[in-house]
Amino acid sequence: MAGAEQPHLRAANRAPVNPTRVLVAIALAAVMLPISVTGPGVALADMSGALNASAASTQWVLNAYNVAFTAFMLAAGSAADLFGRRRLFLTGTTIFALASLVAGTAPTIWLVDVARFVQGMGAAAVLTSGSALLAHTFSGPARARAFGIFGASIGFGLAMGPFVSGLLVGAASWRAVFLVNVLLGAVVLVLAWPLSESKNPGARRIDIAGVLTFTAALMLLALGFVEGPSHGWAGAPTLGSFVGAAVFLAAFVIVELRSSEPMFDLSLLRRPTFVAIIWQPVSIVFAFAALLVYLPPYFQGVGGASSTMSGAMLLPLTLPVFILPLFSGALVKRLSVRMLLAIGPAVLAAALLLMMTLTDPVSSRVALFAALLVAGIGIGLAFGVMDNAAVSSVPPERSGMASGMFNTLRVAGETIGVACVAGLLLTSTRQGLGGVANSGAIADDVVQGRLDSVRDAGGAELAHRAVLGFEHGWTAVYVLLACVALAGSIAIFTMVRDRDLDQSGG
Repeated sequence: MAGAEQPHLRAANRAPVNPTRVLVAIALAAVMLPISVTGPGVALADMSGALNASAASTQWVLNAYNVAFTAFMLAAGSAADLFGRRRLFLTGTTIFALASLVAGTAPTIWLVDVARFVQGMGAAAVLTSGSALLAHTFSGPARARAFGIFGASIGFGLAMGPFVSGLLVGAASWRAVFLVNVLLGAVVLVLAWPLSESKNPGARRIDIAGVLTFTAALMLLALGFVEGPSHGWAGAPTLGSFVGAAVFLAAFVIVELRSSEPMFDLSLLRRPTFVAIIWQPVSIVFAFAALLVYLPPYFQGVGGASSTMSGAMLLPLTLPVFILPLFSGALVKRLSVRMLLAIGPAVLAAALLLMMTLTDPVSSRVALFAALLVAGIGIGLAFGVMDNAAVSSVPPERSGMASGMFNTLRVAGETIGVACVAGLLLTSTRQGLGGVANSGAIADDVVQGRLDSVRDAGGAELAHRAVLGFEHGWTAVYVLLACVALAGSIAIFTMVRDRDLDQSGG
């Protein structure tokens, strides 16, 4: 069932396209984007060695993408409503593919970081315009099925990202992790070119002041987590970054309250269901992204696994995220959207606490895989329904805005989760080394999976001390991530009402 879009939202200069083609193009793009979040995590050790990069500069390979992805999500949602969803989808895909080409051929880590920032801008345009196109192409049960496939596509990209990237690194080099997106982007462009256009005729401009203040706040927040381990959490650079982030965030709120065309419509926050739903992905991806990025170097360094094997070891975590959204329609009929959204993070929290009890998760692989499988089930339960829930809880003409707000917080959760976990792991590893000279560089090596370098330089005893600190850091990480997930589950259960998710037949 297609054609749910209201007549005034469809441009007349292009004939309607088969909705299946819309779904295929957007689903493939939804595979491409999460691969760029999780894939580089497997390649970090090879990349940092090949480009002689520090942990901080290598971490910006992850943070630059996530910060731009998050910061431009709201602006992209407004641009989709203003200029057209199809136009922005094509433009974003082109930017994403070209930036991937630059990242895959860059001779220095700094050029990779810059390319990743631009790549994140393109990803923001693709994701917000893509989900808005789905919302205006499908209605009722067809929309639920379409967003189930959309969620499964994102899950597939997350699931196969570490595994495929491990294969690419093993067969070619770390550069192939980025270059594969050039090919995927070209295919998406071919599929998406004939799509019908749609826009919000009431939209008038993009909130530039909002974009600038929000981007500055997010970059300073990420910078504080990145620089905290080296400068100290009470050091002037770290505290200055956090204070600056708070100042720009306050400025962003003021700008949005005074703007006649805000990119973050604070009036939507009067809807308790919408508030809970846009915060819900934070409770999921805060943990998911951090595990996908930092478990592979852990497996490679402490466990001695290859890049290919480290990616394969994450399959118990990632495969349910791909499979379960395919059954979201049937699950909703049995449990309701609210219950699925609440159960998912609660199951994830239980799995994280189980992982904390594993004394040696690398050698106790059966127990590790069981815990990862439970975590994947919790994430997968929510992934198939949360995108549709976000756009279905607002009027259809606000779908671009709602998608931008929802996906902003989803990627913000990834960004802050990755940066926060890196800071915890680096700090804990350095503390485990005590007063050892050059402890910062040693901690960098351990967190990035280069334990052999530590062993070669300082012997087995030094490596053992570093690993103990590293594993202590993982214990703190599991507790933090479990608390975030549990808080999200409670918020969903107490604030969401299924009757509020019936906008436009959603």
